[in-house]
Amino acid sequence: MHQHKNKITVVGGGSWATANVKILCDNTTEKEVFWWMRNPNAVEHIHKFHHNPNYLSSVEINLPAKNVSTDLKGLISQSDYVLLNVPAAFLKDALKGITPADLAGKKIVSAIKGIVPDENQIIGDFMHQHYDIPLDHFLVISGPCHAEEVALEKLSYLTIASLDTELAAEFAGMFNTRYIKTNISDDIYGTEYGAVLKNIYAIAGGICHGLGYGDNFQAVLISNAIRELERFVSVVHPIQRDIKESAYLGDLMVTAYSQFSRNRTFGNMIGKGYTVTSAQLEMNMIAEGYYAVNCLHQVNKQYKVNMPICDAVYAILYQKRAPAPEMKHLAEHLS
Repeated sequence: MHQHKNKITVVGGGSWATANVKILCDNTTEKEVFWWMRNPNAVEHIHKFHHNPNYLSSVEINLPAKNVSTDLKGLISQSDYVLLNVPAAFLKDALKGITPADLAGKKIVSAIKGIVPDENQIIGDFMHQHYDIPLDHFLVISGPCHAEEVALEKLSYLTIASLDTELAAEFAGMFNTRYIKTNISDDIYGTEYGAVLKNIYAIAGGICHGLGYGDNFQAVLISNAIRELERFVSVVHPIQRDIKESAYLGDLMVTAYSQFSRNRTFGNMIGKGYTVTSAQLEMNMIAEGYYAVNCLHQVNKQYKVNMPICDAVYAILYQKRAPAPEMKHLAEHLS
């Protein structure tokens, strides 16, 4: 019997999108990979030189020229899976011109660690509401996993979550490689919100580092952060989950501690006295937690969960409070 060859479009041109293209190409199951990028110069560069000129440029990309394109509608029409991999703040822009009809019957995979601004929705809810994607056709990829380590082929683990665990297992089968191991989960809400929150906590960790707090304090901060995360996801989506699993605690730890964490880097600059704008300009990368903390602040007006760490980051980034007294105040409430 002839097996259907899965076709996957990766949407986005950044480092995590590049890492996902690499993983899919290094995986040995038969499939076809397409890659959409907004930037025509980057597409042309990949056609000619087989690497992304702007992100993870050491990664060799061996895709046929016709498979790398700026024509999203054309790529989606050929695909079974659409893997979303742009910053949440730019998702609506990336999907401009794409209709629910274009996505009908497609499986949607989110590798986005953020909330869509204005709507204040996680990606699953946004795609369900605006593009009629059934929730059991939706998957989430969560860490702990930094793109830079994927480029270096360092052993990493990913959790693939879907309400349909058979679908999660099928997709995980396309992501297993020598250096990527996969777990599956049915917790699309916990993994999505966990991925959003850990970026906010990494900014908090960065701010504290920038202010001169040491490793002892960071450990207390992150131990409080995982409890805050658990409180929130338990209210938003109360199911049986173990918050100590890699998708939650592991992802939080790598984002809070790693040199590759852009959210930690961003927080560190804020702690050292940079303005938000100057920190963003110098980094030239999106720190998802900056947008996420504002969205989450709005979302939590409904749930009213006690979230002192998120509140402190929100106060510093959006209410222009000075980092030092804000973190001193937070420190008095940690245990």
